[in-house]
Amino acid sequence: MSKINIFIFFLVAPFLSLFLVCMDFVEISNALHIPLKEAQKDIRGLHKETENFHEDIVSLENQIYKFHEGAINQRETFNKQGDKITELSNLSDKQKKLSEDIYEQKILEMLGPAIKAHISDRVEIKIFQLKELGYRGYIAKVKLFDPSAFKVNLAKDKLGEAETVSSMAKRKGAILAINGGGFFSTKKNGKKFIKMTANTVVDGRLLEPFYQDGENFFFAGINKKGQVIGTVPRKLEDILKLDPYQGVSFVPMLLKDGKKVQIPKQWKETRHPRTILGKYSNDDLIMIVIDGRQGEWSIGVSLERLQDKLLELGVKDAYNLDGGGSSTFYYNGEVLNRPSDGRERPVVSSILIYP
Repeated sequence: MSKINIFIFFLVAPFLSLFLVCMDFVEISNALHIPLKEAQKDIRGLHKETENFHEDIVSLENQIYKFHEGAINQRETFNKQGDKITELSNLSDKQKKLSEDIYEQKILEMLGPAIKAHISDRVEIKIFQLKELGYRGYIAKVKLFDPSAFKVNLAKDKLGEAETVSSMAKRKGAILAINGGGFFSTKKNGKKFIKMTANTVVDGRLLEPFYQDGENFFFAGINKKGQVIGTVPRKLEDILKLDPYQGVSFVPMLLKDGKKVQIPKQWKETRHPRTILGKYSNDDLIMIVIDGRQGEWSIGVSLERLQDKLLELGVKDAYNLDGGGSSTFYYNGEVLNRPSDGRERPVVSSILIYP
């Protein structure tokens, strides 16, 4: 009996091990069953999130497309607006040019026909004769394209000297020149010294310490933009704030902003040769020399009558420079006017216009 049992044991032993392995597999399978279900849930959730993410991407793409389309439309609108602004600007420029041309034409009509003219990339000059009852002279209308074409020049290029306007003009190569600021003779270190009246600026530099007389001496010239400037300075800052480039001094100021400036009684009615620096509203310069003290040729003009004539010519600002025997009008190699001394008087400074 025991032999039979042993025999049976050996017979079923291989199947027993297989049975045990199968039992282990079933247990492992049962153990894995719950995690696999959870994993399937996670996969389904991940799939859903992926679908949502894809929808977000599609939505973002649509938004980007709409933004891009809007940007294109805005750019087209902006370009159209830019074209319109350019068109309006060009129209404004044309209207401004037309207005300037009309103003220029009115000035020329008041001045009459030009007897001489010069134009370059630096300056435009037109010369006119002035003939009125009792006096005559010459006018230069100057349009500066380059401020450096306008210079105040000292006699012999230094302080204390005197020189004729034509000599200074020829020496410096100027095409147009008039006498400049006032002066008087004094002595310095025992020698004759020609002293400038009040304040003079050359190339942006005040040549002598600021002078203030408490009366009517003006400072007039141009700034660094080539615009005529002028004031009756009470302190140095009154000149400096004008940003002066060139300028001289004398008395009195005649016009300011198209209106008469009150003239001191002692100068109001006397008739003399005159030299004038002024400007029009478009910043063109006007330079005038009127002869005097020559009965049949020209008696001269009072400052009151001169104010009226300047307003008649449309001048905005005007300054009375040194006159009398100093008044000289030089153009292109010759003195056009007739100085009252019968010849040119040496002066301390001149205003030169270069070609």
